[in-house]
Amino acid sequence: MPQKMSRLFPYIARYPKPMVFGMLALVLTKAASVLTPQVLRMTIDDLTVAVSMQKLAFYASAIVALAVFGGFFRFWMRRLLIGVSRRVEYDLRGDYFEHLQTLSSSFYQRWRTGDLMSRAANDISAVRMVVGPGIMYTAETLIVTVGALGFMFAISWKLTLIALAVLPLISYVVKKFGSAIHKRFMAIQEKMSDISALTQENLSGTRVVKAYVQEDNQRDLFADENEDYYARIMRLVKLSGAFHPLLASLIGIGTALVLWWGGAMVVNGEITLGELVAFFAYLNMLSWPMIALGWVVNIYQRGAASMKRIAVVLDEEPALQDGPERFEAPVSGRIEFRDVSFSYTGNGNGARVLRDIDLVIEPGQTVAFVGRTGSGKSTLTRLVARLYDVTDGAILVDGHDVRRLSLKALRSVVGFVPQESFLFSESVGDNIAFGRAEATDNQIAEAAALAGLDGDIADFPESYATMVGERGITLSGGQRQRATIARALLVDPPILILDDVLSAVDTETEERILFQLSSVMKSRTTLLVSHRISTVKGADQICVLDEGQIVERGTHDHLIKQEGLYASLYEKQLLEEELDRI
Repeated sequence: MPQKMSRLFPYIARYPKPMVFGMLALVLTKAASVLTPQVLRMTIDDLTVAVSMQKLAFYASAIVALAVFGGFFRFWMRRLLIGVSRRVEYDLRGDYFEHLQTLSSSFYQRWRTGDLMSRAANDISAVRMVVGPGIMYTAETLIVTVGALGFMFAISWKLTLIALAVLPLISYVVKKFGSAIHKRFMAIQEKMSDISALTQENLSGTRVVKAYVQEDNQRDLFADENEDYYARIMRLVKLSGAFHPLLASLIGIGTALVLWWGGAMVVNGEITLGELVAFFAYLNMLSWPMIALGWVVNIYQRGAASMKRIAVVLDEEPALQDGPERFEAPVSGRIEFRDVSFSYTGNGNGARVLRDIDLVIEPGQTVAFVGRTGSGKSTLTRLVARLYDVTDGAILVDGHDVRRLSLKALRSVVGFVPQESFLFSESVGDNIAFGRAEATDNQIAEAAALAGLDGDIADFPESYATMVGERGITLSGGQRQRATIARALLVDPPILILDDVLSAVDTETEERILFQLSSVMKSRTTLLVSHRISTVKGADQICVLDEGQIVERGTHDHLIKQEGLYASLYEKQLLEEELDRI
């Protein structure tokens, strides 16, 4: 068994009792099947001489009893073994999702959402088929083969060898076709991932598609992907279509040889007619395992291909390792950057997004970061929340290197509001309470009021119970931003990071929200990123970034007097505002 498939053993081992009892039920089921031809043999042999109706009734009753016995244990066999496969599917999908939660932002920049979703759905289902039907039919095949061959050799070893003459050829065909099936199914699953990713991106960006009148192009693109998927499916269908008839033909050749040779043995008196009938019954039993073998090989190769794809994700090591330290005292919110440099490659060989950042932010201070697009403002704040690790230097929170802190301990004291306002397909209230599920209605309302969202919510049809749609599609950009601010405020963190979160509101609304937030910001350390100078004017300290370095720092008035980059940006924005008013 390939190494990737061996990863299933710990999952199966979690359910020893249902697995053992399921296999026991399987053995009893197959035992009833293997004994039935013996009753048939005795019946026919007795009929060729003389048999009483009483004895015939006994034989008939024995066959019925074996059928009922086998049927009863077949029910438990399927219930237990298929039940285990469903539990393994449940556990594997849970571990897959849990592992995804441990992976850093850099992982999700490399992987498409649709691809990950396809592995969670289609590939895990294919693996389940190996654990359930795959194991069950493999065990059935082994038990029936051993039992049937034992009785067949007892009837006639010569006839048995003739029946098995085609077995080496069958083994060769199974091996060749199995390898080809594995490759083709792997290609199918990869294409399914592409289709899932394309569908997910198209649905998420449907407004952009419609705005640029790209429906036809997207439809053609999907049609091309779908056609390729269909072509790959048909290549597998053709292969499977040739595999099963070829297998059946080889089995048929073996049956014909047995009929010819066995008939001659009956005529010559070497075996009885009842023994020949029983032999054919056993041969028929072996036909199903041989046919099932082809199906099981198909299932196994599909499962192996899928498990390989799942293992690729499960083998991904989290880029951010959890630290051992916790905060021993209430967090004051002091942040220190010590000669911090950063590149997204992580090894320092790529372009430095941040270089030689030295900065101390005292508890309760509001520090703003401004600069041109791409200067590193947002990246700097993400390092505080440890969404990435610094390449060089260190960031300390209350004297603790963030890399030494538990991720949970660090992020529980940081309220991070990113540029991209993400809302879940829940109610407005549930979205605000996302980080604090036990929050009361009054606390949720207070957070919404501080974020300037309470007036909008009052106009919603169901107030805080109003559903916002996928990604908050029913809300405006400004409403989504304010909902994410309220979410962070409700957690009441000692450190608050606002990453350009007021870009979608007008200046008047911005001033009102900043005024409401001023009392909250005084009681905690606040990092404020904005492209608007009007947003940061009241900050205790403003840091101006350019090409990843802090080139200016000070208050608004101090920086204006310096007549540097900050003053230039401010004058440019004033001019733009004047032009807008014309």
